[in-house]
Amino acid sequence: MVGRNLLAHPAAGTYQCIAPPRSELNLAHAEPCYAYLRETRPDLIIHAAGRVGGIQANMADPAGFLSENLTSGLTLVMAARRADIPALLNLGSSCMYPRNAPNPLTEDSLLSGPLEPTNEGYALAKIAIARLCAYISAQDGLAYRTVIPCNIFGLHDSFDPERSHLIPGILHKTHRARTHNESRIEVWGDGQARREFMYSADLADGIWHLARRIEDMPPMMNLGVGADHTVLAYYRAVADVIGWQGTYVFNRDRPEGMAQKLVSTAWQSRLGWTPGTPLREALALTYAHYCTRTDLCVS
Repeated sequence: MVGRNLLAHPAAGTYQCIAPPRSELNLAHAEPCYAYLRETRPDLIIHAAGRVGGIQANMADPAGFLSENLTSGLTLVMAARRADIPALLNLGSSCMYPRNAPNPLTEDSLLSGPLEPTNEGYALAKIAIARLCAYISAQDGLAYRTVIPCNIFGLHDSFDPERSHLIPGILHKTHRARTHNESRIEVWGDGQARREFMYSADLADGIWHLARRIEDMPPMMNLGVGADHTVLAYYRAVADVIGWQGTYVFNRDRPEGMAQKLVSTAWQSRLGWTPGTPLREALALTYAHYCTRTDLCVS
């Protein structure tokens, strides 16, 4: 996903969103990035670009996840600083938190302990860019802030089993099980790891809310739903939406990541925002979109 820039439209008093594709703005190259920002002069940049993936993808290429996310973040943030863009909202990840940090995860626990090994490369890149934004804010007085969302899912997600996160992966596996009349589905680990998931449309709404209050934000703050569920509970919720009935086989030889990842929502409450889409509704909307993807549903 490429970064989202908001460009003020003075005549209408509204905002024009510009989202250049990689072919137009490649964040691997510093000078073209700076030239693009100098020409477009956005009032606010929302940095959502990055290489993402689930446990399997992260474990397969930690060097790639670190280098690509570090490069894109460093290129964009430094180009924004050089172009004197007044505000930047950087998207972090709850993977940034130490593996054994107490839950709910509070912003002051960042950098307080070792990271989860299965996604350490990605987390290190996200931490570095978040700290860079904080340094620039302190040194230059620019409003560069970092939002740390909980896990996200929704329309246009990656459902590829090699790259997907938990919920799109569950949707794909459960759909295949129903389509092929399979009675069992494999779950990595024992199914008791706890995760917090937000619908992507809610995250977009939260980001827009914070964009208009960016000066009131701390250097880094969470966005979440305030509740988590076990991995097995997500499997069962998806099965209910899809209409699959069967049993689960637990593969305890496979990694399952951190035991729990529930972010504190104290700051978002302080700034007056809460997500509005219930889990089951979000799962149903995502599955309906998935079913339009004939490249996936026929398999």
